[in-house]
Amino acid sequence: MKNQYSYTYTVLRYIHDVTSGEFVNVGVALHAPQARYLGALCRTTYGRINKVFPGINAEHFKALMRHIQNSFEERGERLISELQLTSPTGVLEIAQSVLPKDDSSLQWSPSGSGRTDDPAQTLEKLFNRMVMRYEDKQASSNRTDDDVWRHFKKDLEERRILQHFQPKTISVQDDEIEFQHSWKNGKWHCLEPVSFDLAAPDSIRDKAHRWLGQLASVQGAADPFKVYLLVGAPQQESLQPAFQSAMSILRKIPGDKEIVLEQDALGLAKRIAGDVAEHERNG
Repeated sequence: MKNQYSYTYTVLRYIHDVTSGEFVNVGVALHAPQARYLGALCRTTYGRINKVFPGINAEHFKALMRHIQNSFEERGERLISELQLTSPTGVLEIAQSVLPKDDSSLQWSPSGSGRTDDPAQTLEKLFNRMVMRYEDKQASSNRTDDDVWRHFKKDLEERRILQHFQPKTISVQDDEIEFQHSWKNGKWHCLEPVSFDLAAPDSIRDKAHRWLGQLASVQGAADPFKVYLLVGAPQQESLQPAFQSAMSILRKIPGDKEIVLEQDALGLAKRIAGDVAEHERNG
């Protein structure tokens, strides 16, 4: 029988008008102290919010959502590796340390609680029920780069190696790319999620061409690097020809690269875990 862990959770709300109290749920955070788990999922699209409350600053909103989610990921990694010497902290206290309570448009809800044998899966279910439930079908069927990253991240989390990754900017004189998930072992190993689960064939091919151009542009960087393109395929069968064209375009990228499909996520995580373990043994 699997262990059951108590957890608390809180929902992040975007409140457009504090006076009227109207809000849209935009994220969920969950803490299961006995399982040493802390995580959050935030929406990376703003279409529904913009429909309800027109005029939102899209880029600022998306950047803030990434910051909140990344902050929880970092704290979650520390929680795994640190000895627990103090009493467990409730999720709301942690959430308000990431995003303090003030008079801004983003507010945490009162916390809820429950029991689970899989905190990460429960967080996904809460996110889908609390945040994505009212997303229109077309929007929810197309996955973002962050959605693809969450798929790969699960296997990395299980092997407790995410703490070895950090942001890294690869630059040349006139261009640069910032990778959010990189670790150094002789050279920089940079993981980059790329979703081709888009609405139109031209969008799929255009995205592949952009990555070809961007990575070709930084090939002369002083820091040696290898990029792992973590690819999410389209779910619609009619988009498969465009996806195959995109894969062909990605294979033209010069330099050290690897294209990894979602079905190969576990194999990649095992390989990286082995490399990390060997690197630590060799100092």
